[in-house]
This record gives sequence, C-alpha cells and structure tokens, in this order.
Amino acid sequence: MNKDILKKIIIESQERVFKLKFVSRKIELDDKLNYVFTGIRRSGKTYMLYQIIKDLLSQKKSIEDILYINFEDERLIEFTHHDFDLLLDCYKELYYNKQPYCFFDEIQNIPGWEKFARRLADTGYRCYITGSNAEIFSAQIATTLGGRYIIREVQTLSFKEFLDFKKIKIERNFEYSKDRIKIKRLFNEYFRYGGFPEIVALKQKREYLSTLFQKVFYSDIIARYSLNNSRLLKLLIKKTAESVNADTSYNRIKNVINASGGKAGVSTIAEYYSYLQEAYLIFGISNYKAKFVEKESKKKYYFADTGVLNLFLVDQDSKILENLVFIELKRRHGQDVYFYKDRYEIDFYISEQKLLYQVSYSISDFDTRKRELKAINVAAIHFNIKKAVIITYDEEEQIESNGVQIQVLPVWKWLLQANK
Repeated sequence: MNKDILKKIIIESQERVFKLKFVSRKIELDDKLNYVFTGIRRSGKTYMLYQIIKDLLSQKKSIEDILYINFEDERLIEFTHHDFDLLLDCYKELYYNKQPYCFFDEIQNIPGWEKFARRLADTGYRCYITGSNAEIFSAQIATTLGGRYIIREVQTLSFKEFLDFKKIKIERNFEYSKDRIKIKRLFNEYFRYGGFPEIVALKQKREYLSTLFQKVFYSDIIARYSLNNSRLLKLLIKKTAESVNADTSYNRIKNVINASGGKAGVSTIAEYYSYLQEAYLIFGISNYKAKFVEKESKKKYYFADTGVLNLFLVDQDSKILENLVFIELKRRHGQDVYFYKDRYEIDFYISEQKLLYQVSYSISDFDTRKRELKAINVAAIHFNIKKAVIITYDEEEQIESNGVQIQVLPVWKWLLQANK
C-alpha cells in the first residue's frame, strides 16, 4: 500500500469531518471503553462516528488527534491486514508520533481486522468501529476481541429523531398544541417511508429505499455468502413481508414458496433466514410460551425499517403498524421482546417488565374489539398483570375489562411518549 495515498486519505478525512454539520442523535457512551457499532446499511453508523468525533473536538481535542478511515474508499481496495501498521506509521509521521483516537468505518471489509483491533485495545488506544454484518462481529468479538469492545446496534431513526431532523421540537402537552396536525402529517411520512436518516430530506423516497434494498440484497447477502439463487431469496423476503404479523415456521414458508413456483428445502430456508438477520434486514422474535426447539424454528419476523417493508406490500397498513411497534419496542427493550401464543395471541410481551402490547389498526369494529380484549384478559390472568396497552393508528381511550386497565393509544403519540 502506498504511504502517500494513506496520508492523503487521513488528511482528507480529517478535513471532511471537521466541516460536517449534522443533527446529533442521542447516545450514551463511556469514554473509557471501545465500541463496535453495527446495524443495517445507512442506518447512521458512520454519522455516529462523526458525532463522537465532534464531541471530542468540543472537549478541546484537535482534529489532528483523530484517525478516521472509511474502508469502503475505493483507494483502499488493495489494503490488507498487513497494512494496518503502515496506516499507524503514516499517521505518526504526519503528527509527530501522537497516539490517535481511532475511527474505522466498515472495517469488516479487511480480513483479519479483528487481531489488529484487539492489539489497539490492548495497547491503550481508544477505538470506535462500524460494520454491517452481525455474523462477523458476533463471532469475532466473542473470541478474538474478548470483552475489549462493547457492541451497540444503530437502528434507523425513532419518530422523535425523525422530527428532530425535520426541526420540529416536541413541547410539553404536544398532543394539544398547534403542532399536532403537523406532527400527524409528518408521522404519515415516517410510517410509509421509515427512518433512514438520509431519506428525511429526499423527494424520491421510494427510489432511495429500492436502491438501498438492492445494495443490501446483492452486497451484504448474495455476494457475501456466494449465493446462486437470488430469485429464491427475493421470494423468501416477499413472503416474509406478507407474513410479518404471523408466526412463521421454516416448513410453512417452504410450502408457501414451493406453491409460488420456488423450490427450497427446510435447511435452505433456515440458512437464508440467518443471512437476512446477519445483514440486519429482518429480526425474529419467539413465542414466550414455546419450548426451546420451537422458539428457534417458529418465529415472527419483522423488518428493520418500515420503509423497506413497504416495498413489498400493497394496502396492508396493519402489517406496517405492527412492524413499527416492534421496531420501537426493540429500541427500548433490546432482546427482551416476545410474542405470546397459547389459546389467544398477544402481539408483544416484555418479560422483564411484564408488559403486554396488542396492536390493532382500529378497534372500532365490535368483533375486533372483543377479540383483542379477550386475548388481553386471558394473558393478564396468566401473567398476573393488571395493565396493558393497545396501539392503534389513531384511536385513543381508556378501557377497564375484567379488572385490567387497558390504555388505547394512537401510535404517533405512543412513539413520542416513549421518547420523553
């Protein structure tokens, strides 16, 4: 690797970061720890690095203290793990043997990166790393990096962050303010097109989402795992989107795909689902009631962003609504999100806090209302719970049913209350 090229990249990166202006997102970090930021492409991992750099600069650090490298830079196509030490040498030649804060973007593009990252942590460097593949980081952090790095998943924007990007400030009692109509109008945009940070200012939103999906599909899945049957994988994604609010077994989805003209075995379906999750395109949650084997083989799958999900659906807002609620619950509760299915089904159960959530686009229909309340009453007895929440698109009321206090909330208001 040419040293002059590396030095040029180092200086150009510093100049670019120094000039950047962007909307900060909420993040809490320990300045004595090293971090790996993971998540779907374009969710904001790079800007998370920029935000940390800006915070350092606000603490009287110099831009010369920063070593930022984006390993998707085409000038680094010949970069190998042997060049990591050369990179440090180039920095020290530029800045008189300083020890920098290290920021490495999409570092998984360089095979063998993990040993270098561990060595930096062991020798006292402060490091921040990003990547877009869960399988790579989960395996390597658990072994080579051995507790030296903390993993943080970067999700797409919450509705509160989306409004921040739109320069809308949420005041106390916002639901009664003059901004209520504007907030609800913007929520419809967020509902349809999701929360990828770059999409906020774009007019051609669907085109952006389609291009992004193609990039994840071909680069992060097809190319990474050397798959030959792209048609089968696309069919699997489409059928998963259409089943987003229903539990799905590998055998069931195999039969659905085969009936649609595809051809796949259960092992292939299981393998493809693991790839989709490793690329952060989808997430699976288990039935809290199920035995261990069924917890793994029969799940409900949700997409990382409603904008991507909406690429595969036509007039199915109830599915988008449930997916959106899942995204927010995952943001708030991490892995502690389940569904509960026995005689009746509860859409989401948070086990540590014993919270029940039902999602229904509307409960104005008598039969729908009766079904949702019955499911909550049965689950409330099972878990010994006296409160529950029903998330709707735009309905609100308080219900007392068999001793259970049920709060019915419109999703836009619930999202903002969750972020207070």
